[in-house]
Amino acid sequence: MATYTPKNILITGAAGFIASHVANRLIRSYPDYKIVVLDKLDYCSNLKNLLPSRSSPNFKFVKGDIGSADLVNFLLITESIDTIMHFAAQTHVDNSFGNSFEFTKNNIYGTHVLLEACKVTGQIRRFIHVSTDEVYGETDEDAVVGNHEASQLLPTNPYSATKAGAEMLVMAYGRSYGLPVITTRGNNVYGPNQFPEKLIPKLILLAMKGKPLPIHGDGSNVRSYLYCEDVAEAFEVILHKGEIGHVYNIGTKKERRVVDVAKDICKLFSLDADAVIKFVENRPFNDQRYFLDDQKLKNLGWSERTAWEEGLKKTMEWYLSNPDWWGDVSGALLPHPRMLMMPGIERYCDGSEDSNAVSSNANNPIQNRMVVPVPKSTSSPTSKPSLKFLIYGRTGWIGGLLGQICDKQGIPYEYGRGRLEERSQLMADIQNVKPTHVFNAAGVTGRPNVDWCESHKPETIRTNVAGTLNLADVCGENGLLMMNFATGCIFEYDAAHPEGSGVGFKEEDTPNFTGSFYSKTKAMVEELLKEYDNVCTLRVRMPISSDLNNPRNFITKISRYNKVVNIPNSMTILDELLPISVEMAKRNLKGIWNFTNPGVVSHNEILEMYKSYIDPAFKWSNFTLEEQAKVIVAPRSNNEMDATKLKNEFPELLSIKDSLIKYVFEPNKKSFADGAAN
Repeated sequence: MATYTPKNILITGAAGFIASHVANRLIRSYPDYKIVVLDKLDYCSNLKNLLPSRSSPNFKFVKGDIGSADLVNFLLITESIDTIMHFAAQTHVDNSFGNSFEFTKNNIYGTHVLLEACKVTGQIRRFIHVSTDEVYGETDEDAVVGNHEASQLLPTNPYSATKAGAEMLVMAYGRSYGLPVITTRGNNVYGPNQFPEKLIPKLILLAMKGKPLPIHGDGSNVRSYLYCEDVAEAFEVILHKGEIGHVYNIGTKKERRVVDVAKDICKLFSLDADAVIKFVENRPFNDQRYFLDDQKLKNLGWSERTAWEEGLKKTMEWYLSNPDWWGDVSGALLPHPRMLMMPGIERYCDGSEDSNAVSSNANNPIQNRMVVPVPKSTSSPTSKPSLKFLIYGRTGWIGGLLGQICDKQGIPYEYGRGRLEERSQLMADIQNVKPTHVFNAAGVTGRPNVDWCESHKPETIRTNVAGTLNLADVCGENGLLMMNFATGCIFEYDAAHPEGSGVGFKEEDTPNFTGSFYSKTKAMVEELLKEYDNVCTLRVRMPISSDLNNPRNFITKISRYNKVVNIPNSMTILDELLPISVEMAKRNLKGIWNFTNPGVVSHNEILEMYKSYIDPAFKWSNFTLEEQAKVIVAPRSNNEMDATKLKNEFPELLSIKDSLIKYVFEPNKKSFADGAAN
């Protein structure tokens, strides 16, 4: 059997989990090989994973995207690359259901760029493409023989479909252009450094925090697990002994149910499995079993070395010693994570143990091999944040409250300085702040109310329409998710949604309220924003907060009116919902959301609560809509919003009346009582 000896290897995605173990192993074991690692440092990559290699003379890191043809061609030529080990990919199945286009872009288009560069440069002697066992699709529960390398590919989810598509390109370039390609398909891998969206690190971190361990469905799904160092050894063998044009399964015949994995982790932490394991809703199309025939790789001399119990214990000990390796991963620890999947979401973590490792010192040999930007931050390299918000609307009510929430949660943020209408100013903000998410709480609502918009239409259009679209477009170009605070005042009760019926307007319903110019602009821009897939629109209605001195507070407003109409409406309790908007950003939720508490409450019901909790002597009177119309310029929207979508995402969300009591009236009752006592 001929043995291949590479000289200059390019490893893509090498700051990720499996590739970092492979890179560290090759750099340590083969000092004569030059290893160039390329990674764009998205949410599941971390330069700290490459710390063992940072001081090695045969190591070079380049920050970049495999989707950049210019960069890839430049690296192949200038580094005289003869071997590519292609690991870079989006890999989390849950995320692929919510953001499948990113998987196509990274897994298929990125692979295509690499292959084309290999064809153009004509210097590659090995192209090792890393695929997955999931391309085979679900294995029959009673099958005793696993899928072999010639088995049919039958992927069942967007992730595995993109990996199968990438394989087809690899195979085609091998046949059409004679590229020396090798493909691997592997079982699940576990071990130190793995991002905790995956099962084993997630359960370990949750166990460390004393939280329930969520298991999809009944936990009967079967998986095979290999320890990361065994897998790194497999790639070492395939690199040197693999035959061009062949496929190699990297697997084990030892299978375990997901629930048994959880139970084994409970044993390591001395936890009562029956008490801490929590069965949750299954993910879509959760394949029951993947089973591989690994004999072909064994014929090259590889075999699994690490017993399950030993590997799991090593993994647990590593996470106990490195609990903050990934920073804030609360979104990844959810039962169904939708974590940081927008393009451009990066970990601002260089992984250095001393600041000189990425300083501009020209005499520093490590820096000369590291092509890494130094983020603008006054914090130490080991404490750089994984989240940073750019907020527009500093002087606004919601914008100000968002800053307070970020302060409370320890999330770095800055307020935007640019005007929404000025594209160059927005670009400068993004360039300077380098945010992971952008919140748009800016907009014209009127001074002191929406009647102002009727006589200032160009100004209203400029901010509410042109400015909002401008910000969405700039965010889209920079791969940023924009959380956009909109309004639900674009609907009014009608025959299909009569007052008091409990039938609310849904996210997909067409706006039907055109009584005010303010609402017209908001409905207009919402329709146009649908063309941007990087926007999360939050429809706020009649916002209320616990600050009863704030003149913008709906309760403050109506408590100061001589007369009020008495109509049930959906409303937004900011004390409860604004923290949820931050969580939605962490989960990278997109699309339109009715951002109100479930149910409705009437003006009189609110004032009755006000009288009961705040001021027993308070009195008011009602008047009709017709009477109201005589004292306002533009009609007001009255409606019920269907909050089912938001409630399903956040089951703990309180109804409007319960939220009013908990977040507004109970806290103010205490302060009122204190004031009365004094």
